[in-house]
Amino acid sequence: MKKPAMPADETIRLKSLHDLNILDTGDDERFDRICRLAKQMFATKVAAISLIDTDRQWAKSCIGPLDRTIPRDLSFCAHTILNAEPLVVNHAANDSRFHDNPLVTSEPNIQFYAGYPLKHVNGAIIGTLSIMDDEPRGFDAEDIKCLKDMGELVQSELHAIQLTTQDRLTGLLNANGFRVLSQNSLNMCERLRAPAALAYFDVRDVKQINTKQGNSEGDHALMIFAELLTFGFRDSDVLSRLASDKFSVLLTNTSIANTRDILDRFKERVDRYAVENRLSYTLDYNVGVSWVDVEGDYDFDNLFDEAKNLALKTKA
Repeated sequence: MKKPAMPADETIRLKSLHDLNILDTGDDERFDRICRLAKQMFATKVAAISLIDTDRQWAKSCIGPLDRTIPRDLSFCAHTILNAEPLVVNHAANDSRFHDNPLVTSEPNIQFYAGYPLKHVNGAIIGTLSIMDDEPRGFDAEDIKCLKDMGELVQSELHAIQLTTQDRLTGLLNANGFRVLSQNSLNMCERLRAPAALAYFDVRDVKQINTKQGNSEGDHALMIFAELLTFGFRDSDVLSRLASDKFSVLLTNTSIANTRDILDRFKERVDRYAVENRLSYTLDYNVGVSWVDVEGDYDFDNLFDEAKNLALKTKA
């Protein structure tokens, strides 16, 4: 069995996938409908929309006898994401890459596979639309064209998800995405009886940068601040650009004392960046912080409003 190689852009690819915030989410009729159509159109046992994570294949939608989670080393789809063109395996038992793969030699006994690589809006390949069967079969150019058309439907839906939850300038979550993901994270903290904190940032002087140096430099300042947030907080924290010069971060499983230490270090990083890169402006900001512990109310709106009011009060 040949294990799939790592894509050359693996770091960017994984970040793009994780930024979609779609992994381990529930069933979605938009994707289930496409899988049902693909299964019916090609008369296969399985149709799936799969995403390739760090060490696993996870199916956002799967119609037919296939586990939703498969180790990446065994995944046919992990081979598909290595190229921009569809992968077709007509007879897996006769293919040196797959003949002794447990998915071929035992249930679900995959003998035929066709997968179409699904692209993030930035071009990174994050997953596949695939069909599978337990009998070998042919798959001609017209079949590939039909699979491609259906794959592009899936891509359109993925892009729509991204555009409704992601800020285009910085790549962080937008206000809608931040609210949804933060409440999900707070629900988890409540179940685990873990603390959480929310920081609201109001970046000052961006309007003056726009006026004096142009909107492109103002946008550059916002992108710098977003990058500093990304490096200054953990991967498990929820980061967002809410609107214009307003940002927010939800820190999970973090006490208020630790949050204040993190914010102090972040301020040092921001100030150091401005000096080391000889910026012609500062990246000063006001920040308001709210928090909840095991006896508190894990409600996003309450936490957000409290932190926002504190930040704007400081500004005034």
